[in-house]
Amino acid sequence: MREAVDTFRRDIGVKPSCEALGLGRATYYRTKASPGVEKESSLGAPNPPPRALGPEERRQVLDLMHSERFMDQAPREIYATLLDEGHYLCSVRTMYRILEQESEVRERRNQLRHPVYEKPELLATAANQVWSWDITRLLGPVKWTYYYLYVILDIFSRYVVGWMLTRQESAALAQHLIEATCHKQAIQPNQLTIHADRGSSMTSKPVAFLLADLGVTKTHSRPHTSNDNPFSEAQFKTLKYRPDFPERFGSIEEARAFCQSFFSWYNQEHYHTGIGLLTPHVVHYGLAEKVIEARRNVLGEVYRLHPERFVNGPPQVNPLPKGVWINRPPSE
Repeated sequence: MREAVDTFRRDIGVKPSCEALGLGRATYYRTKASPGVEKESSLGAPNPPPRALGPEERRQVLDLMHSERFMDQAPREIYATLLDEGHYLCSVRTMYRILEQESEVRERRNQLRHPVYEKPELLATAANQVWSWDITRLLGPVKWTYYYLYVILDIFSRYVVGWMLTRQESAALAQHLIEATCHKQAIQPNQLTIHADRGSSMTSKPVAFLLADLGVTKTHSRPHTSNDNPFSEAQFKTLKYRPDFPERFGSIEEARAFCQSFFSWYNQEHYHTGIGLLTPHVVHYGLAEKVIEARRNVLGEVYRLHPERFVNGPPQVNPLPKGVWINRPPSE
């Protein structure tokens, strides 16, 4: 084969000659470097390693492992049994290698296969299109006592459309809150998507049946992925980082009074950076353009009186986002 390449290389070169003969150039150069040794094995099928078992020996090992005596034993047990009887066929690793080549090695335990959860991608371009809801615990008066705060949030306006504080977490209570909030906001069939994590109340059948009856689409976060429900998580952080948020509540009445005051402040007075420094109430009820125009007039008047103070031109009002995403796709 090397001599044929030597013959044609003068006319067409080494690379075309090797390609025409089906010979690798590295093989040609390697055999050419040792002219006294013709490595015929590299030109055809590779020779098996000298320490490898022959075909008959491999068949003997495989038949032995398939025998009724050893068919339910592991290769290590087979190896030890044969040694005690004065026989040696091959190593334990070789037994496993033979079984693997016959596709007979796999996990024997009935292990749980986790399904692949699809990443939720939700877009809201107006209020009452996508709601996010979650439950957090508030510490009670003594250790191991909690109150459960249910909160439903509109992700476009950040407006808390519904909340409830109870002594226990229950699918029936969640069903009642969602139904009452949908009626209060006059939600029509096929108008709304409600997103939540995979808590027991969120994935319960009563809630699923209610949403189906109301014509509301439900979506869920992936397991252990808090970023799939960012707006509810951020709202809970705002709640618990308030200066007057207590370490513990003395009673459920005290906790409800605090939440009543907080959510009134949050909806009516809290200027939210994610919605152009507007309050959730202004955005949710369609007053944003009016407020933005008033702010634009104020800044325009200031620029008219003192243009030298604005080196980059007239100051601009923070705009209201055109859309709010949960997990924006890379193409958007």
